[in-house]
Amino acid sequence: MTKTWDCIVVGAGAAGLSAALVLGRARRATLVVDAGGQSNRPAHGIGGLIGHDGRPPADLYAGGRAELAAYPSVEVRAGEVVRAAPDGADGFALELAGGARETARHVLLATGMDYRFADVAGIEERWGRSVFHCPFCHGWEVRDGALGVLDRGETAVHRALLLRMWSDDVTVYANGPVDLDADGADRLAAAGVGIDERPVAGLRGPGDALTAIAFADGDERACDGLLVAVTLHQRSRLAEQLGVRTIAGHLGQLVEVDTWLRTSVPGVSAAGDVTPPPPSVASAIASGSFAAVGIVQRMAGL
Repeated sequence: MTKTWDCIVVGAGAAGLSAALVLGRARRATLVVDAGGQSNRPAHGIGGLIGHDGRPPADLYAGGRAELAAYPSVEVRAGEVVRAAPDGADGFALELAGGARETARHVLLATGMDYRFADVAGIEERWGRSVFHCPFCHGWEVRDGALGVLDRGETAVHRALLLRMWSDDVTVYANGPVDLDADGADRLAAAGVGIDERPVAGLRGPGDALTAIAFADGDERACDGLLVAVTLHQRSRLAEQLGVRTIAGHLGQLVEVDTWLRTSVPGVSAAGDVTPPPPSVASAIASGSFAAVGIVQRMAGL
């Protein structure tokens, strides 16, 4: 007879592993399906997570998998869930790449998001190290250096004023017209933030280190760390396939959830970067744990 899982967790990043741990400790039959590719894997370390500050993300994930191995009700499987749909009155059917089919009473979407940034030569190979999107995660490592913000408009003001907490030397590299009103320009000037509107040709520096911003006119300016604007995009189509409601977040389209991280479709929850909490490992761990508690409570009829 085909097994029906209590919950299938899609994704084994911080949110998915955290949820699976809570489900395992609650003795729920849980399948975790992981396609890999967590967005923070290129980072030098996890910044600001108590007990794990500076720990490489891959080590955190390996540690989480090792902890799950102690719970016989949890199985972690490498693979990609390519389709999901309701299955009967109270369940879901999930199809994996390769054709395997699994059914579950509950589904937790912890699929993460793709981070997209400006098409500037040199960003990708430095991503998560000297080029980053979150100063709380990476600002300490580049503190007191010559720092830059690759952005324009009001969001550039926000990012630059925030980055000033880590250095007195901050410049907005607008890569074209900065598109600021007088108030925005005045706030940057008052904070001592410079503005450079010249087209950016690329980044310079050995390996994943950043030493300079190169401009199309052939000039360069010293830069030790660069905060870039990003947009987030759903990595998976499962939310769309399951028909859950989404909302517009400040970085991209997110899955709408309630207090217990439950979506608009009964039996489907979501956690991590796909939901409104700010994207960070700490937030993902908390939301995964909370989502799992909500699932167990629902199974208990609460």
